[in-house]
Amino acid sequence: MELRHLRYFVAVAEELHFGRAAARLHMAQPPLSQQIKQFEEELGFQLFHRTKRSVRLTAAGERFLVETRLIFQRLEQAIATGRRTSRGELGELAIGFVGSASYSVLPLILQRFRQRCPQVELTLRELTTNVQLEALQENRIDVGFVRPPIQGEGFAQQPILQESLVVALSEGHRLVRAGAAGQVAGQVELGIADLASEDFILFPRPLAPGLYDQVISLCQQGGFSPRVVQEAVQMQTIVGLVAAEIGIALVPESLRNLQRVGVVYLPLREVTPRAEIALVWREGDLSPTVGQFLEMVGEE
Repeated sequence: MELRHLRYFVAVAEELHFGRAAARLHMAQPPLSQQIKQFEEELGFQLFHRTKRSVRLTAAGERFLVETRLIFQRLEQAIATGRRTSRGELGELAIGFVGSASYSVLPLILQRFRQRCPQVELTLRELTTNVQLEALQENRIDVGFVRPPIQGEGFAQQPILQESLVVALSEGHRLVRAGAAGQVAGQVELGIADLASEDFILFPRPLAPGLYDQVISLCQQGGFSPRVVQEAVQMQTIVGLVAAEIGIALVPESLRNLQRVGVVYLPLREVTPRAEIALVWREGDLSPTVGQFLEMVGEE
């Protein structure tokens, strides 16, 4: 049985006339009649009652027509699905991200991608930069939002965001209280040297070496090395520890959007290093869904 046999059958069943069906199929009538006869022999039952004046479906033919139309509907759906999948509009996409990306670039990018490809199933995983690179190598995620530098081979990357560092302090911290009378706390500026005697909360260097080194370098420009009293993996945890008055932290400016109760973010007078977020993926990845995602991000 071939697909053309089903098309021949549907044409004759709908026209109930071999001549008209042959014209519809752009073929001669005798070959069509022969094809239908051979098809009936292959099926083992008769599809049509034929007389010199009329053609009508048998009971088996009527039921076979219903099922055949369903086959063509499913075939059309399969073709449409295949085309959409080849364009990256269907499928799955696993996205890794550092926590701070969820307070800056990630929400808008996900919103735009969801609008563009609503039938792509997204899996989101909050992971540190080094864990994301491992997950990419092991095909556990497809793309990642990381803090450069990117260590290792086989990765492609695209800068997404660069932002300043700000100081996160507890609301009752002396440097906040020392702000000029009448000023809103968020408008008070600090000098990096003002932080020399403070206890610092920092993340372990192996998890984000670029950002870690930027913080250390900034403190050294102010004439001191930070006294680190606590380390934490996630930015949300660091901010929570600041609220608990464990210490202060230098964090990317987008963390202001976290709006943690009891925490104030103050800018620095000095020009700070630029904390960067980059999109990273496996070099040469031919996945249509990844390609669709990269294309959309590139339009930003």
